[in-house]
Amino acid sequence: MSQRYGSKFIDVEEACPYLPDRLAVLPFYLTDFRADPSSFDEALSEGVRRSGIFIYHTDCPGCNACEAIRIPVDEFQPRRRHRRVLKKGEAELRVVIGEPVVDRQRLDLYNRHKMGRGLGEPGSEIDLRSLKEFLGITCCDSREFRYYLGEELVGVAIADIGQEAMSAVYCYFDSQRHELGIGNFSVLKQIEACREWGLKYLYLGFYVAGNEHMRYKASYLPHERRIDGEWVRFD
Repeated sequence: MSQRYGSKFIDVEEACPYLPDRLAVLPFYLTDFRADPSSFDEALSEGVRRSGIFIYHTDCPGCNACEAIRIPVDEFQPRRRHRRVLKKGEAELRVVIGEPVVDRQRLDLYNRHKMGRGLGEPGSEIDLRSLKEFLGITCCDSREFRYYLGEELVGVAIADIGQEAMSAVYCYFDSQRHELGIGNFSVLKQIEACREWGLKYLYLGFYVAGNEHMRYKASYLPHERRIDGEWVRFD
């Protein structure tokens, strides 16, 4: 990725969060897109992700399993399963869109989501500061999608907005409410928001074929995946 999007801050090396026995190398850049949302669109088209005030991309040795994936929202055709999720969610959930918020309620929901989905080990829960650094502060125009069951907050999704695209940053929810399909419902509501706001694409982050938690992304058709530097369409 070109450094025109910011100054390189650090190369993070860590165990791959998606595939076992792999090393992830993630160059992080310090930047700010709020004054130039079109540059954020360009960065998304090069496969970047955001974490807090940084953007990053993958640069992992000998591995190209992470494929950026995006949905051309005006062409998306929901499958039967999507229609079921949307119908149930709209009947039972209340959606509120606002600025990102970090508080104890969200922290507890985030940690329960990680543990309930098998995405963390006991003792790996994060604190308020870590949640704020991840999702509460930003380098672009960000929105929080809140999902309520009655008065109970059962899901939160953070999304970034460019001039022509939205990027789904992270969604966390009450894993005990699996019957609501909150993760998929959130994607469908973000597709709706893209259409209402005149945006062309919804970016869903990375698709990794070997990771069971990411396979659902391929069900949204048509979609495009960035493979060897080119966007390839899947119908």
